[in-house]
Amino acid sequence: MQLAPTLREHQAIIDEHSMSVPGFAPVLVREIDLSGPLPTLCAVHAQKPQVYGSVRCLVRLHTQPVGLIDFTFGSRHELSPEEYAPLIWQALAKHINNHLCSDGLAEATALEAGGLPDLHVPKCIEAREAFLQRAPLASVVISTRDRPDRLARCLPPLLAMRYPNFEIIVVDNAPSTSATADFIQQTYATEPMVRYVREDRPGLSAGRNRGIQEARGEIIAITDDDVTVDTYWLAGLAQGFEAAENVACVTSLLLPLELETPAQVWLEEFGGFNKGFVRRVFDLKHGKEDTPLHPFTAGRFGTGGGLALTAQYLRQEGGFDPALGNGTRSGGGEDLAAFFQVIARGYRLVYEPGSLVYHEHHRDYAKLKKQMYYYGSSLTAYLTKIVIDNPSLLLSIIARIPHGFKLIFSSKSEKNRKKSGQFPQELTRLERKGMLRGPSFYIKGRRANKRSSFSRPGAPAARKT
Repeated sequence: MQLAPTLREHQAIIDEHSMSVPGFAPVLVREIDLSGPLPTLCAVHAQKPQVYGSVRCLVRLHTQPVGLIDFTFGSRHELSPEEYAPLIWQALAKHINNHLCSDGLAEATALEAGGLPDLHVPKCIEAREAFLQRAPLASVVISTRDRPDRLARCLPPLLAMRYPNFEIIVVDNAPSTSATADFIQQTYATEPMVRYVREDRPGLSAGRNRGIQEARGEIIAITDDDVTVDTYWLAGLAQGFEAAENVACVTSLLLPLELETPAQVWLEEFGGFNKGFVRRVFDLKHGKEDTPLHPFTAGRFGTGGGLALTAQYLRQEGGFDPALGNGTRSGGGEDLAAFFQVIARGYRLVYEPGSLVYHEHHRDYAKLKKQMYYYGSSLTAYLTKIVIDNPSLLLSIIARIPHGFKLIFSSKSEKNRKKSGQFPQELTRLERKGMLRGPSFYIKGRRANKRSSFSRPGAPAARKT
């Protein structure tokens, strides 16, 4: 008789073969736009030798994301619109009608296979097209290191965006080879919208700061080489600055590009990067209604894979902290620090789900383990930074420690309740281990970067961090 594997043996199987987890099946990722006839969903992917048991669909209306819904394929390996349209309506009717009402359209009473077409141009599209006629110059900064294959996938969608006036700055961050420079030279030498610069100081923040220094745009959008942007990603970010007064930062909706392996699914169970499908405006007051940890839980505001800040604000604040971010001891946290700083300085931050990017999650478990550890260290590194920069905040943080412990350790907290029974406890332990190391990582990194060298002619010198 063959005995079931022990937990340690089961974990070894996961480490060696990230796709060999009992009961796991890859999930197909698709989009459905309700503005026209709904497509038939097929379990067989046109470009992958894979038959899927289920599908996760991003539902859109007038190109705007309104929600996610999962379907299971039956024995026919397909779902007709007549089969799944009522299920979408059951799950998302409120969100669909909220969007229709905001467009000045009549509420729907059902969803059928023909979708929800309208003879008139919806107000949301009309407003976006009017905005694009006067949209400001935008600079998109991508800091990358030795991954020309990733650039080859992320740059074409960026160049295909619907936006009238933008540039792309590719920052080659402390490269070990000339591969990135060679790729840009060979592929984009005649493309005036793409600029290549090299930054020899290692670290994501150093790379981004160099891109900010080179940028010519009024707004500076930040993304990574492992994302695929939507056609209206930049338009959504830029429009977000008009959603309220005194907005310094706008963040994107970020969804998984694929869910092919357990590691990718577990990242989504851990929390992923999806902050919802409703625009939110955050400042020192707005956000308290959600959590007593506001504004210190800066991960609620967005993610570094898709955001934009005004050039004026970035240069005023000295860019990103070079002691934080991928490539530093802390392993991340530069986006959290930037979001918190926006709120703490009295500005507003807008989360804009109309600005969409798809992120290529790590496929293998070993990289996910490293990512979880750095999620923990970057959180406490970021909190250490804000205490060092603003000692008066220490008492506020101490007062919130009980709420923080509940968020981290309670199985019913917003942070933990999405984890399934298959979610490896090792990942949770690694995150908490990283939390213990974050403060020392940040202090060591800060000492190594006593002064940020972020400056440019005619701009204020960088503040000390």
